[in-house]
Amino acid sequence: MSRLLKICFLLISVNHAEITRSQNSEDLPPLLHKAVDEVITGKYLNALLDILHFQSSNVWTADMLSKVMAYFNAQEVMFTLSSLQMSIKSYLKNLLYQPRQLLSEFQQLDQQQFRTAMKYLFNSRKDHLEMGNVILDWGKTRERIFQSPGVNRTLFLITLDKCFLALSALDCVDILSQVLRLSAVNYLQPDVIGNLPNVLLEDAFRNLSTVFKDLYDKTSANTQKALYGWMKQMLQKSYNRSEFNESTSWVSAENLWILGRYMVHLPLEDILKISLDEIRLFISYDNATKQLDTVYDITPELAQAFLERINSSGFDMRNTSTIYRLGLLVCFYDDMEQMDAAVARALLHQMIKCNHLRGFQAEVQKVLSFYNVSQMGALVTGISTQSFYSMNPKELSQIIRGTTSQYLSDLSPAQQQGILRKIAASGDFSSSVKDIQGAFFKEISLSGLWKQTEYNSSMMKEKELRRSQALYLYELLSKKNYPVDLLSTGQLVKGVTCQVIESMGTDIFLNNFKFFEMNLHLLSPYQVNCLAWKFWKVSNASIPPFLLLVLPTEYLEYVSGPLCVPFIGSLGKIEMDLFNPSLHKKNAVLQKVQECLNGSVADEYDVDLLGNLICHLPPDFLHDRMSLKAMATALHQFKLCQELSHEQKTEIKYKLLELYGSPNNWTAETTLDVGPFIALLSKAELNALAEKFPGTILQIAKTIGPISSSEDLLSTVFESVSNATADTESSLTRPDCMGTRAPSSDEIIKLAEANVFWSVQELECMDAETFDKNVELLGTVSGFNSSQLVALKEKAKQVWGSLAGWKSYHIVSLGRIALALTEHEIEELDLHSVDTISVLSQQTGWTVTQARSVLQGFLEDSGQAISTLKSFDLVGLGAILCALNSTEIMSIKTAEFSAAVARIGLLFCSTPVLRQFKVMTESVFGTTTSWNNSVLQEIGTIAGGLNEDELKAFDKNLMPYFQPTAVRRIPPEIFQALSSEQIANLGPENAAVVTRSQREHLNASQLQSLQLALDGARISTLESPDGASTTQAGHTPAPSGAPCLSSFGIWLCSVFTLHLPF
Repeated sequence: MSRLLKICFLLISVNHAEITRSQNSEDLPPLLHKAVDEVITGKYLNALLDILHFQSSNVWTADMLSKVMAYFNAQEVMFTLSSLQMSIKSYLKNLLYQPRQLLSEFQQLDQQQFRTAMKYLFNSRKDHLEMGNVILDWGKTRERIFQSPGVNRTLFLITLDKCFLALSALDCVDILSQVLRLSAVNYLQPDVIGNLPNVLLEDAFRNLSTVFKDLYDKTSANTQKALYGWMKQMLQKSYNRSEFNESTSWVSAENLWILGRYMVHLPLEDILKISLDEIRLFISYDNATKQLDTVYDITPELAQAFLERINSSGFDMRNTSTIYRLGLLVCFYDDMEQMDAAVARALLHQMIKCNHLRGFQAEVQKVLSFYNVSQMGALVTGISTQSFYSMNPKELSQIIRGTTSQYLSDLSPAQQQGILRKIAASGDFSSSVKDIQGAFFKEISLSGLWKQTEYNSSMMKEKELRRSQALYLYELLSKKNYPVDLLSTGQLVKGVTCQVIESMGTDIFLNNFKFFEMNLHLLSPYQVNCLAWKFWKVSNASIPPFLLLVLPTEYLEYVSGPLCVPFIGSLGKIEMDLFNPSLHKKNAVLQKVQECLNGSVADEYDVDLLGNLICHLPPDFLHDRMSLKAMATALHQFKLCQELSHEQKTEIKYKLLELYGSPNNWTAETTLDVGPFIALLSKAELNALAEKFPGTILQIAKTIGPISSSEDLLSTVFESVSNATADTESSLTRPDCMGTRAPSSDEIIKLAEANVFWSVQELECMDAETFDKNVELLGTVSGFNSSQLVALKEKAKQVWGSLAGWKSYHIVSLGRIALALTEHEIEELDLHSVDTISVLSQQTGWTVTQARSVLQGFLEDSGQAISTLKSFDLVGLGAILCALNSTEIMSIKTAEFSAAVARIGLLFCSTPVLRQFKVMTESVFGTTTSWNNSVLQEIGTIAGGLNEDELKAFDKNLMPYFQPTAVRRIPPEIFQALSSEQIANLGPENAAVVTRSQREHLNASQLQSLQLALDGARISTLESPDGASTTQAGHTPAPSGAPCLSSFGIWLCSVFTLHLPF
């Protein structure tokens, strides 16, 4: 848009010397005359659109340009090129970065100008526009317009306001569809629904309804209700009035289909009035099943009403065909009596949709081959690790290449290691490794990668890589490939070192920066810091604003005035925590953001601009500076925030109470929209909501999980479920259970984490069938205390009999309940299966004696010694390995340890254990002096077992490649041995995890170096192939004058210079 203006007026200026003063306005075509007048009055957008419309049916000539300039002279308007540029520059800044002004400008367009704007923004298929001999890349320009924060909201609002008056309804629906798919949840607020057209032709209404159906999950509950109201209103208008009365329903089969998922908002009385002929016709539709498969939020009451009407309409509810047509309504099917086997199987198959069975594993007790494994699909996760290892290696290779490969990422690490170890042992590893795709590839050890050398860049595009793998592969492939070939794979960006970044030529760096920008989530904070300094060095005037986040705080001083909007917009599109800024730097950034917002979040446009930054706004700012108008839009964004502080949540709660009033007056939709923040309400407020909307409260509590749930919320859920269930005494005949309420299956399922409020006696009085059905769910409850866990363990012994007779699936289903087993009880269990051990090792809270018992039980029951353990055994043992003594560790086979070392490097073992693992690591990778960056990344926490001399000997350029978990594990008395240079080179992420105890052992010089690392200070490093380098720590001085910042690269720089945008 703006580039066109620039072109227009540059063309006008070119022929300035040839213009004669005798020409006047009568020589200009009327539309061009109008455009020139608009230029004179500063209405540049209007002028642009008139020129575009004029050009659609006219050809520019030099004579015409002369006439335009003559008119300027006749009006005594003297434009110079520079003054015109400055005027337009000021206008365009407001247009692109002040979307409220853009809305105002659009509102003043006449219908023809509006049609032209919509044509070029949404319907033009031209990638290039020609004006004279100047060609404009319109496709890229249009893309950049849509990337500007707030512009899409303006386009949505102006489309609702003007489009249906200026364009065909079908065109307007298409435009709305394009805009809404970008951010429906923010734009479609309930108050906006009232601006939807109330008269639409049938095709336009159907198309718009389809858009709303597709966006159902992306809108709030209140918006869903409002959209249902609009659709109902439109459908009732089209209903045959002569047939519409109190006893008949407007809900026809066709209307049900049009409503789609919005059918769950039908009132009960409307459902019960649906004609039986219409409900029969609806269920007969081929797409009815697909629609009913999506009604996830239907209430039991409404579902039962639909089932009743379907039954009454003549469908045989015991017929297999009918059951398959019911979709999610089968979840509420209660006619189970005298059902034949075929129908029961069909019902069971359909009811799998109702719940994703947690931790489901089928034990496969048969000879496995490629043929039958390839038929198993998702059930392949039930094959034991040992069974995989026992398979023919060629058949395993075929599984990796076949359709079953899509499920391999769902296998446990032990199962994946079992497959890899068998393939590696067969000698077929080199030919198989290239076929391993997705997350499964991450399980290949670094030493395993070394055995295969015939890699190429295209092979990497479908694989996920650990950073150690990426470092090795990038270095290997860079010898024969251009950077663009490697960076375009995505995952290989993890392996780009600072040395590689610094050695890139300016053009290569700038041309390939887009690959780093597209994969920010894959980069470490250290890599981003290196990118920032490189960008500052080669093109500081165009550095993307988000990179300022990782530079020292003084660089933020250059952000002000016109640079503010691109700065905030750029930060809002990333996850700030990915860059791991220090608290000091984060506060400085947020202070700058507040300054740029003029000290407040005024409305929805500010919320659009802030994006993810809204999660980091300080509590006092939320309290004093966020308007209620902004809060209504921000609620959805707040719900997506991962780590809001208690203080932030408290201020959000007060804003919500101010916005929606007392919870006593909330609707079910408002309660759903508030979602996880109900956990902050008082007990009395929660009780009021639970009394009105018990199902809604249950739904929210299950969604937000145990960590975010407050004790008040969980107790409210418990009381609500308990009060809604008729008193059920224990069916046990034990005297001590007489008069004691026993948990039922229905209650346990509904309560989830709120099961913590069952007393020990109530748990003890649970009947056997209820326990057996629900033990897996009870085993996931994180809040059970030791007494409750012991009660559940004793119940397991009572239900399943002697410990020696427990099957693997019994032990696995215990979850946290297993923590209550004593070492003597553990000894009685059958622990021969590494898959059982793999599940047990995932529980946190084992004592050392319990862990030793698990270890000994596995060794004895599987008939193994430490020296015979395979890599998949080591992976399956997991945290249990921390219970090994030094002799046992040293008896592990080197080849097996090598294959499992990356998994072992994830464990948080004691320092003595880590030291022994370090010794084993040397048997794989050589002495510590030969370790490189990929080895340090591979071994993880094991590096925490280095001694003082070994740590001091590391080249400072390797310091960023210690994993943060390893840095934290280094004992303070060892950590203090690091030189100031080594500490300065730790990188921001590692510097941020240094513990208080480690800090206390550092001297003043070391602390200063640590601060440099935290600040992201430039550590200029010139590495040579032999590892020699020179380092200078400090802040590179910024050039004088404010840098010109860009949201997505160098393209926006011209906005803030004498040149015009685009």
